[in-house]
Amino acid sequence: MTPEQKARQQIDAQLVAAGWLVQDKRQLNLHAGPGVALCETDVEGGFTDYSLFVDGIMIGVLEAKAATVSLVGVAEESELYARAALKDFQRWADPLPFTYESNGEETRFRDLRDPRSRSRFVFSVHRPETLREWVLESATLRARLQKFPTLPSAGLRDCQIDAITGLEKSFAKHHPRALVQMATGSGKTWMAVTECYRLIKFCGAQRILFLVDRGNLGRQAKREFDGWRSPYTQRLFTDEYIVQRLEGTSIEPRAKVVISTIQRLYSALTGKPIDDEADERSTYEASGDTDQPRPVQYNPALPPEAFDIIIVDECHRSIYNLWRGVLDYFDAFQIGLTATPTAHTLGYFNQNLVSSYTHEQAVLDKVNVGYDIYRIRTKLTEDGATVERGNHLEKIERRTRRKRWEKLKDDFTWQGAELDRSVVSDPQIRTVLTHFRDALFTKMFPHRSGDWIPKTLIYAKDDAHADRIVDITRDVFGEGNDFCKKITYRAGSKKTAEDLIAEFRTSPQFRVAVTVDMIATGTDIKPLEVVLFLRDVRSAMYYEQMKGRGTRTIDPHELRTVTPDAKAKTCFVLVDAVGVTQSAKSNSRPIERAPNVSFEKLLDKVARGNRTDQVISSLASRLLRLDALLEPADRERVRARCGLTPADLAKPLGESVDPDRHATEAIGARVSSPAAAPEPTEAELKSAEERLKEAAVKPFHDPDLRTLLVELQARAEITLDHLSPDTILEGTGYDEEKARGYIQNFEQFLNDNRDRLLALQILYNRPHAQRHLTYELIRELAKAMEGSAYHLAPAEVWKCYARLRADRVRTPEPGEALTNLISLVRFATGQQPELAPFPELARQRFADWLTQQETAAGKPFTAEQRAFLTLIAEEIGANAALETRDLDHGTLKSRGGLPRALALFGKDRLPTLLEELNTALAA
Repeated sequence: MTPEQKARQQIDAQLVAAGWLVQDKRQLNLHAGPGVALCETDVEGGFTDYSLFVDGIMIGVLEAKAATVSLVGVAEESELYARAALKDFQRWADPLPFTYESNGEETRFRDLRDPRSRSRFVFSVHRPETLREWVLESATLRARLQKFPTLPSAGLRDCQIDAITGLEKSFAKHHPRALVQMATGSGKTWMAVTECYRLIKFCGAQRILFLVDRGNLGRQAKREFDGWRSPYTQRLFTDEYIVQRLEGTSIEPRAKVVISTIQRLYSALTGKPIDDEADERSTYEASGDTDQPRPVQYNPALPPEAFDIIIVDECHRSIYNLWRGVLDYFDAFQIGLTATPTAHTLGYFNQNLVSSYTHEQAVLDKVNVGYDIYRIRTKLTEDGATVERGNHLEKIERRTRRKRWEKLKDDFTWQGAELDRSVVSDPQIRTVLTHFRDALFTKMFPHRSGDWIPKTLIYAKDDAHADRIVDITRDVFGEGNDFCKKITYRAGSKKTAEDLIAEFRTSPQFRVAVTVDMIATGTDIKPLEVVLFLRDVRSAMYYEQMKGRGTRTIDPHELRTVTPDAKAKTCFVLVDAVGVTQSAKSNSRPIERAPNVSFEKLLDKVARGNRTDQVISSLASRLLRLDALLEPADRERVRARCGLTPADLAKPLGESVDPDRHATEAIGARVSSPAAAPEPTEAELKSAEERLKEAAVKPFHDPDLRTLLVELQARAEITLDHLSPDTILEGTGYDEEKARGYIQNFEQFLNDNRDRLLALQILYNRPHAQRHLTYELIRELAKAMEGSAYHLAPAEVWKCYARLRADRVRTPEPGEALTNLISLVRFATGQQPELAPFPELARQRFADWLTQQETAAGKPFTAEQRAFLTLIAEEIGANAALETRDLDHGTLKSRGGLPRALALFGKDRLPTLLEELNTALAA
């Protein structure tokens, strides 16, 4: 068979699977079924490979090509046939509305009726019934998405309005994927429900898939749909449209919204059953970097056109690794919702971030509360231990939990990193929990009576670890079973995990919950005030989600129904017993950056003229906490003095240290033309920052206001000093947070400029880059870093990585070589696992190259050739690349330069050697 014949065989099978009857001219019967694919139909100017007929009338064409042929340029050929005059056949429209191109491996589709019609890849040809429905519509879905009615803003936050507006602009531009960033607790689901309603009611979306991470989050999402009321009809969403939470494998035909986990959807697509426990397990725990992607085949009961829109709530790495094929199966727009977009997530959604609302913004808007970090270190956590031979150790089987005792024949040594992985230590758990108990009302919540333990969530490594934590927690606090319970898939109770979560929200007796990942993502527990990590977390996004359980705000009266001695929830405490906060995972930092400076001194510093980000950001944090604690009468005293509440005073302070706000202010301040330049200059940014800060601190020039605020703060709370240096908190500091923020800024700079700066284009595209880096390009990159809003210095970036990722940084002080910037970029983007000085790497690669060259040639270079090649390698290490003309400069010139190189290697061989060295050493 020829390649085209093989392709046609695959295309025939694809058509048949989608419900088409494949015929040739001799078998012609256009009414043999709802859809007929007629091979080699003559039209004016040629023959179509397949003409598609629905109800005996021609509706589209399909052009077949061999698997080796790219389909991108075939669309013009298909369009010609769609517009060609037909011989005898009837047509649904002129031109024929639908065109396909396929090589058996890939299929592209185009609806010529779409505004600015564009081809797109589809998993398979659509079913004939689908094309009939589409051709009978007065306008296509993409045409209907061009214009939405005005969005009623009542009941929506600004961040929700921004997200909906951004999505609808993206739809109008036909972008297939869009990403929304909204901080945990800011109303992502409510926003998504609002957009679902608009898509169905005003754009005629036939069905929307709402993907969640776990089964209990699906139930939570269903409650959001149940409670949403239309501002247009005043009816509940579920009174107007059917919302199905997928529990089996079949989709309700009339359902307009289907809520499902990706696991359950895959079960429906493949027909493979799934147990309820698997549906409750977070896909964060799936090893999406190593597991093979799930295979997908055509399912006529759930065809690719089953959904118009797919919304992926809390999208993360498994979506674009393990489960990517499931999403790509459907011919649908994809919307991602996340609190913390990673570079990979942005890449999957084509860098189309339509709105961004960060944790820091949410705290300033009082949508979320901020957090403090309390670090607990123990000797076992840091160093591990050695058990001498002759002792007996208990062994527990992971699956069955069967126990046995084993006498040690040799010393048994374990490291801190093995804790709760291969080794479990009850003394370590007890030491951490005992210190936690003792520090709760002395360092974390000193203003509380101590009668009510703040609602606390403890993250365990696995189910068995959770069991041990539950027992030890009850013992350490001297409480019974109602005080501390496990909430996992195997809770061992007649109550479901959902029942236990509801009880934890509302019961005054249930104070401490222990979980693995059942409450890690999405679950709302507003009274939660402590999040304690007894496990480390590898995924930065997963960590943000786990941490986010504590960010929810709550009405003070509602909080006191479950924690009677709490006046208000002003922040939550993240208790780190395993070093999770120091592993460079967090994408948000506490707004509080000067925890050891008193409120009164912060006010005094601002009055004296201190305008540092650290002081201004910390003052904003203290004012927000004060506002939450004040009685209405006291809040009005502040308003009477300056016209603003403490929260109103905090917001401009927080905005004044935001680089994005600086840029907006700089552009808006241009008198002549706001669009005079695409980006504001450094001088404009500096001026904008100064204006914003001066405007924000102006009220604090009033000494009477400062006195009033200090008086109210002294009445409302006692000083918190949980980060003062002592043996337990030693090393916690905010240096790590500063380093983490610096790295975050560097990685954001790379992402923002990867398509703008030529050096980054080359580094991101290796090994497929068409040219080598040069010293000039690296210098341009360094200047761009320094001149950016982040004021980045390569040496400082290196130090931050060395501080936070010491195990992956070969040399803490790499020297002054500018080419080290290459190593930084490659390390930050995951292209190399270890951060090492570029000249050092170049020397290693040169040694490898030299060995390979001599082995291949069967003879070594001469001593003089080796010496000259070594000089060339040193030059490449220092300058990134070396061209022929560079041989007559510097050290190489003093060793004979180009003439000597030609004499040593020959005119024909020298250029090849230089090209090979440039490629090998900069690989």
